[in-house]
Amino acid sequence: MTEHPDRQKQTYATVEDYLAAATYDVEPRLLETRRIIREALPDAEETISYNIPAYKQDGVVVIQFAGYTEHTSINFFPTAATFATFAGELEAYRTSKSAIRFPLDEPLPVDLIGAIARFRAAEAAEFAARKQTGR
Repeated sequence: MTEHPDRQKQTYATVEDYLAAATYDVEPRLLETRRIIREALPDAEETISYNIPAYKQDGVVVIQFAGYTEHTSINFFPTAATFATFAGELEAYRTSKSAIRFPLDEPLPVDLIGAIARFRAAEAAEFAARKQTGR
């Protein structure tokens, strides 16, 4: 996504701004990731957080996505429960502290992305409920 010379200086106000800056090889994957997340989280608020597209539910950022030169990714925090729950499915992908990377030369794992988004939404709802009750 980042052949743009001012990429490091760009800031995005909307998801549309972010997508418009994507290069032609990454944009279709970003649009597909957006579609998958919006389908999995129909009530989530779409926003920009840490300068990448993010989806908030119950006041919590549930999931984000991003595009890079060699991969696209979904990002979220905390990761421990998600990584443990989907350990088998994630073996095929590189992960980092808060992201799962999907190489551009492989198909997007549509079902996995949707399942992770729904799992994270349930975590966010549980966190919000605990916060409201003070536990």
